[in-house]
Amino acid sequence: MPTHYEFRVAGHLSDRIRGAFPDMVLADAPPETIIFGEVIDEAHLHGVLALIQDLGLHVVALHEVPP
Repeated sequence: MPTHYEFRVAGHLSDRIRGAFPDMVLADAPPETIIFGEVIDEAHLHGVLALIQDLGLHVVALHEVPP
């Protein structure tokens, strides 16, 4: 069952990096950026975290958001 997650990453994201998350909502919350969206399962969660790491971003916080 899909769950919603909030990923908080350090800094402001460029348009190029924002484009890497087409199915997510991004919001500036200086000094962080919030990446919010639906995560289908644990494999998808690990995929999003791997993408964040591949882009060189630093995860400040990760929260499951209740429905």
